[in-house]
Amino acid sequence: MARYTGPKVRISRRFNEPVMGENKALQKKNYPPGMHGKTKKRKVSEYATQLAEKQKAKYIYGLLERQFAKMFDKASRKKGVTGEVLLQLLEARLDNTVYRLGIAPTRRAARQLVIHKHVTVNGEIVNIPSFSLKSGDEIGVRERSKSLETISNSLSVQSAKKYAWLEWNNSEMIGKLLHIPLRSDIPENINEQLIVELYSK
Repeated sequence: MARYTGPKVRISRRFNEPVMGENKALQKKNYPPGMHGKTKKRKVSEYATQLAEKQKAKYIYGLLERQFAKMFDKASRKKGVTGEVLLQLLEARLDNTVYRLGIAPTRRAARQLVIHKHVTVNGEIVNIPSFSLKSGDEIGVRERSKSLETISNSLSVQSAKKYAWLEWNNSEMIGKLLHIPLRSDIPENINEQLIVELYSK
């Protein structure tokens, strides 16, 4: 399936947030991209605000429109607050969890590792980035992939990052999803209520 492959900084500048990772250019040019980026801002409609929030969530988690719509539909059918359930489903994706555990430096890189069969779930190789994890699932690095420089470099840099819903054994390179994260635990700056309002129209 296709993915956004354009300039990452451009997306971050559109939302004035490091949506696709930290970048120095965002600090130097803290205004929207394009020839009218510095001009006086127009009044933004309610719909535009809601749409922008959905687009931001899509870029953060690396989903396309159809995938995101399916995820929202799934969330709306589950018990609980739809917006929170949506974020929980996004967080429980295999590619996102690989990124959270520090096995990959970005979600894009995590997606590549999964596709190329470097990741296991409960001991079995899984190459589907959208694979939905459940509480208690163990996510590991395939034995023959443990020496990959990309993985070892990422783990050494991100070892300080800890999330309440994840557990990581660095010596065995195995992580565990302890439980589905609460909304208060998810660090992403997303107003999920705006997304719910958009899809409710």
